[in-house]
Amino acid sequence: MQPCDVDVSIILPVHNAGRWLEECLESIHGQECGSISLEVSVFLDSSTDESAAVVACWRERLDNRGFQVTVSEEHNSSPKGVGYAKNRAVLQSCGRFLCFMDADDIMLPERVAVQYRVALQQPGALVGCGFTRAPTDSTARYTHWANSLSPAQLITQAYTSHGPTVIMPTWFLERKKFLQVGEFSEAGKGTPEDLLFFYAHLRDGGSVVRVPGSPLLVYRYHEHAATFSVSQETIWKARVEELQKRVLVEWSSFTIWSAGKQGRRLYRSLDLNNRRKVRCFCDVDAKKIGKFYTHEESEERPKPRVPILHFRSAVPPFIICVKLGLTGGQFEQNLASLELTEGKDYYHFN
Repeated sequence: MQPCDVDVSIILPVHNAGRWLEECLESIHGQECGSISLEVSVFLDSSTDESAAVVACWRERLDNRGFQVTVSEEHNSSPKGVGYAKNRAVLQSCGRFLCFMDADDIMLPERVAVQYRVALQQPGALVGCGFTRAPTDSTARYTHWANSLSPAQLITQAYTSHGPTVIMPTWFLERKKFLQVGEFSEAGKGTPEDLLFFYAHLRDGGSVVRVPGSPLLVYRYHEHAATFSVSQETIWKARVEELQKRVLVEWSSFTIWSAGKQGRRLYRSLDLNNRRKVRCFCDVDAKKIGKFYTHEESEERPKPRVPILHFRSAVPPFIICVKLGLTGGQFEQNLASLELTEGKDYYHFN
């Protein structure tokens, strides 16, 4: 870290982002920061396209706005990955706060100022914000979920298939909190470095906040996005591990809501101690209710046979493996009818 007096460092890792980088840097240039001092920290990770030239073109314009600009570049036989690039951009920066940005996204002009004010009021918090998608019709269910979570659900729904409850390109947090949690994983391509850091932040007692009001980021969806390099199996394993560490460790027994494919898969993925805590599955399918699920792969003898009950006959707490928004509201009505408390009586793992 270089000695300096900067309020906010924008952390910008870049790998072959030339086609989007112009709009990204223009949005950074257009930040309405007032008296907030700003640094743009760019790390180019073995780019072979025009990314370096685009950054060089924008450097003087950013300088002229009074932004400190820090740029470094590595050329390796292959890129070292998003986690590595983010860590290098953080290490070479000096701001008190870190504002993470992806090179293919666009900040709205008030983003830095709004998140900075919230971060000052909530030290140590991971501050995110709402977003829109480009193209606008991409991942509609996911976008609605992420932008609609209540403050409590930013924690309780951290184990769902969607990943962090505030998306990484909206993250804003104190440097000292980042260093306290630890750097991003540098395991390379295929590693969900944002999810792993998010879980580490929660384990460290960190809070999560989403800025209320209008979205502050345009989150681009395209086939070259780094998220597509991470397999669903890898994400599944990380989610199961964290669920066991943070939730199931506190429960002596529980019910898996859904005797379908996802519920059975969760059961099989649990360690032996947590499988033994599963008192039953619950469901609404009359063809399943009253039967048993037999864990055929188990080495235990006799093989575990878990009963399947109607959800009204099951006892909380629940781990819910039913996807939201896909049953015409019926599942949501069933859950609401039990008058349970999320984060105490149930967690979503959909």
